[in-house]
Amino acid sequence: MKSAAVALRHDAHRVHLIDSPGHLDFCSEVSAAARLADSALILVDVVDGVHVQTHAALRKAFAERLRPCLVLNKLDRLITEMRLEPEEAYRRLRRIVAEANSVYSDLRSGSYFSSLLDGPDVDDGDGDEDAFVPHKGNVIFACARDGWGFRVHDFAALYAQAHPDMASKLLAGLWGPYCWDKKNRKVVGKDAMASQQPMFVEFVLKPLWKAYKEGLKEDGASWLRDQVVSRYNLKVSQRELQNKEPDKVLQAVLKAWLPLAETVMTMLVECTQDPIAAQRFRVPKLMPERERAPGDAAEHAGIVAEADKVRRCVTACSTSARAPVVVFVSKMFGLAYKDLPPSGVDGELLNHTTNGSDDECFLAFARVFSGVLRAGQKVFVLSPMYDPLKGDTTGKHLKEVELQHLYEMQGQDLRAVASVGAGNLVAIQGLGDHIMKTATLSSTRNCWPFASMLFQVSPLLKVAIEPSNLADLGAFVNGLRLLNQADPLAECTQENGQYLLAAAGKVHLELCIKNLNERFAKNVKLNVSEPLVSFKETIQGVVVGNMESRKGPQEFVERTAPDGKFAVRVKVIRLPDALTKVLEENEKLLSQTIQGQTVRIDGATGLQCSQDDGCSVAKLRQHMLSAIDHELEAISMQVDKLKLERYRKTLLGYLQRIWALGPSLVGPNLLLSPDVRSSSAATTSQDGREGILVCGTCHVSEKLGFGSVSDAETSNGIANSEPSTGAPDHETLRNIVVSGFQEATNAGPLCDEPMWGLAFIVEPYIFTHSPDNANRSYEHKSAVREACRSAVLQSKPRLVQPMYFCELTTPTVYLGAVYAVLGDCRAKVLKEEMQEGTSLFTVHAYLPVAESSEFSEKLRSATSGAASARLTLSHWEAIPQDPFFVPKTQKEIEEFGDGSNMGPNLAKTLINSVRRRKGLHVEDKVVEHGTKQRTRAKKV
Repeated sequence: MKSAAVALRHDAHRVHLIDSPGHLDFCSEVSAAARLADSALILVDVVDGVHVQTHAALRKAFAERLRPCLVLNKLDRLITEMRLEPEEAYRRLRRIVAEANSVYSDLRSGSYFSSLLDGPDVDDGDGDEDAFVPHKGNVIFACARDGWGFRVHDFAALYAQAHPDMASKLLAGLWGPYCWDKKNRKVVGKDAMASQQPMFVEFVLKPLWKAYKEGLKEDGASWLRDQVVSRYNLKVSQRELQNKEPDKVLQAVLKAWLPLAETVMTMLVECTQDPIAAQRFRVPKLMPERERAPGDAAEHAGIVAEADKVRRCVTACSTSARAPVVVFVSKMFGLAYKDLPPSGVDGELLNHTTNGSDDECFLAFARVFSGVLRAGQKVFVLSPMYDPLKGDTTGKHLKEVELQHLYEMQGQDLRAVASVGAGNLVAIQGLGDHIMKTATLSSTRNCWPFASMLFQVSPLLKVAIEPSNLADLGAFVNGLRLLNQADPLAECTQENGQYLLAAAGKVHLELCIKNLNERFAKNVKLNVSEPLVSFKETIQGVVVGNMESRKGPQEFVERTAPDGKFAVRVKVIRLPDALTKVLEENEKLLSQTIQGQTVRIDGATGLQCSQDDGCSVAKLRQHMLSAIDHELEAISMQVDKLKLERYRKTLLGYLQRIWALGPSLVGPNLLLSPDVRSSSAATTSQDGREGILVCGTCHVSEKLGFGSVSDAETSNGIANSEPSTGAPDHETLRNIVVSGFQEATNAGPLCDEPMWGLAFIVEPYIFTHSPDNANRSYEHKSAVREACRSAVLQSKPRLVQPMYFCELTTPTVYLGAVYAVLGDCRAKVLKEEMQEGTSLFTVHAYLPVAESSEFSEKLRSATSGAASARLTLSHWEAIPQDPFFVPKTQKEIEEFGDGSNMGPNLAKTLINSVRRRKGLHVEDKVVEHGTKQRTRAKKV
């Protein structure tokens, strides 16, 4: 399940094809292939139709700015298995093309705003026209297994031999509601001849259906010889025509009549961009221009000039010998030393030295974007964090490496080459010790690195893994290191003394363990735990209508540092789910914006915009505002307009006071500076000392383009006074508050999982007269952390679980069994629909990731393997159950009594399982409810 490349020639053109797996667990391989490609072949099974894999492939192609083409595969199954009539098959094909166009149209229009924010808008010159149009040549109808396929151009050229003057009209009429008027010999609309079948049915599908019908008979070989081979003057050997198996004869004839390889290569040449045009279109996404301070142009004039020259050469795909060499490595892949080519370009023997005891050699899967890369050349390895203006003296983000050998990839084989020019793919030996997953190679250190790759899923499924024999620990740790390098999406970490392996799904996890056993940690017996699913923590969703009642001081949690110098008051609020989703899906852009790496000020609007397309940050800001409007619209029928506007103003006020994001400075949680207009500027401790409020800076709000409170409102207390002796200065204190907030949001109070969708209003106070002059910043940070955690516990905490979107296909007879399995796995069924022309049902549901490890086995067992499911990560969803629920009110006591009739508390069960895994304290009761215990009677 790896992406593999092959170099092909078609006439005067050279084409690199990268085949990537279609399973959603291996989206990292698709991302690695898409980063190095110029166009994308989207493969759709005509039996299954457009499914979640198709959506994911189209979205990745759009995000990477690739020109897509459509291949409708397994056309033979419509004839032999589903036994559809030509007109039924035509309606099915039209629906698939329309669905694919609808998905891509949504991407263009901005419905999938996360893709828009990842990169600039795609303008491929088609405007509002459909992306996939058969008469434009970018749609292929194929049977890849038998090696035949065609475009409507092929049949148009065939029939144009008899009507040369009608070639263009025939091409336009072979798809869509057009018929052939035999009397007048012209193409007319369907309305003009309602009794006639569409031309695609009459002139394309019917001949194919007839070929299958006649060719699969016992004497089908003679019919194919007379009606197809002789008629179209095909080159089919007598040995193939005399085969005793009719399907083999049919396959050979169709392959000669409609060769798939020729069709695909012709479409790539005609409908996709060459590397020069593609790089000019993609460079703003791949190598965005960076923010430069006003003085950088003068101070680093030489560096800036050379970096600009490098970018121009990448844009032009320059193959000049004097052009700087720029290469992007999208992944590292392992290969046994014995499988490397033994001879070089001129037939000389290559010396493949092994690295210690490792049998694996890591090659870089890369593309040359500028210049000519040569074997033995010295290049600089740039990490995504490298900044040429700042340099790198530690060697962490910049290394100089001498390359060993270059190889042209031919599927499973490699061929040594001396040099590779811009626009070509290459496998590079000699970078295994210097690159973990991805990197940019450059012949000059004055080069901006390529943008980091983004994956459509994250490795949520974890297992704890260890060797059975501790003597094998060294080989096991080395195997984990090799696996982490070889798999772009796998994550191997160590927490609390455990080695954790994280994968995208069950299939991906099984492959990782198999690679450990067979390649990277041979002869090491492994112990693998049950899957460990990541969770998040939040509080119960608060109706916006109750927001005003939450302003009281009784909702603040206060903590005082042990040294008596510092106190903090914290209140927590649940963010709208739509706003949380926007923050989650745009962490990369938020990071760049906050750090000021790719952000500039648009002089016309005053908004902060990315150089990527001049408006990414403005789009992010707009989507954050739209998320708030969406939340308010959902309750608009329950609240009057005056209150609704007041609630909107309150939420917008929060966006103007963003101090920091967390965890890791870019998470979906907000640290809000105190509102000085509604907060007390001072507090009094138990011993009568006065504490002064310290306001935070709202630089995150400013970076995002939101207005912030004025300096007069934020500057008070300690900001206008000298700190007392021994008291930390206000800047240090602000950093302490942010650090405490980051720690709290990284490990919540329920089970040390990250927090999700929360806004913390933090009011830090410093006391001006303190008896102790020692600086105890760690105690102040601890006070902030514990105040945030206590505020969450006080506000009805909830556990948040990841959810898969499940697309399930099943025969009608197993529909009841499928629903039983979905119910047993706590799935939420969204809809079901019957596939047209079949006895299959398609069921859409949300499935908890925690239940996914056993879902496939249960489904296979219940349906005898007749049902199949596709899973892709959808969203995070809070479990509505209160993990600390105890009947208190009269109504609750009447319904649940002492709690013995409630059944198991799902949230508490999941929390306890995570706490046990992490070694945290768990309160277990041997006897939960005394009235439910069984008593054995003594038998006399």
